Amino acid sequence: MTLSLAQYLLGALSGSLVGLSLGLFGGGGSILAVPLMVYLVGVPSPHMAIGTSAFAVAANAAGNLVTHARLGNVKWRCALMFSGTGILGAVLGSTIGKAVDGQQLLFLFAILMIGVAGLMFRDRSRVGDASAQCTRTNAPKVIGFGGATGMFSGFFGIGGGFLVVPGLVASTGMPMLTAIGSSLVAITAFGLTTALNYARSGLVDWPLALVFVAGGLAGGVAGAFIARWLSGRKSALNVAFAGLIVVVALYMLFRSGQAFLA
Repeated sequence: MTLSLAQYLLGALSGSLVGLSLGLFGGGGSILAVPLMVYLVGVPSPHMAIGTSAFAVAANAAGNLVTHARLGNVKWRCALMFSGTGILGAVLGSTIGKAVDGQQLLFLFAILMIGVAGLMFRDRSRVGDASAQCTRTNAPKVIGFGGATGMFSGFFGIGGGFLVVPGLVASTGMPMLTAIGSSLVAITAFGLTTALNYARSGLVDWPLALVFVAGGLAGGVAGAFIARWLSGRKSALNVAFAGLIVVVALYMLFRSGQAFLA
């Protein structure tokens, strides 16, 4: 696939918007990567957009993982256990996703976005148990959540943090902050697995992925700065962002509907 210089510039802009949203809201922003690539950048193939965004999501998660690891927010045993079966799930999910019609995939993706918006409206003030660990007792639960989340993430080409975080909390009882840090291991693993599976079919535009990541890094720094400035309005910002996701999802449903009728 050959894109114009203007499209690559729009790719960098799209990456910065995703990075900005991740910095501002701490999660959910990566789900905007696919619609931005399809409708703003103009990537002609939904599958190409999904494969390329999967790599970009993985790269952004890896960058954030370094910071959380330094702060001690990663429970490595739980993260690796969750990711292990999740990688297998991501291989299966991404293989199925490649076989689904592109417009149908975008339609399902829009439904997913509405679900994510609903999760963002929920209160996530749970404290959790800071001493929680992954043991033989809860291992089946952690492995089960990991496999299911990986398959879901692979199918849609997303990081799936909005599923990984509650999955880790539900299966281990760990605090939200630790779950967010640990989830980045899984998000990186799922994204890379999905991207490599799509790349085998020639469905990753590597130059676009790189400019998207570069834009995301710049946007993430700006987002983190603005988040500190607006820290007292975080709840209102989350509600506004969830509303934005719904609007984008409705637009995707409209465009997908047009494609089905054409």
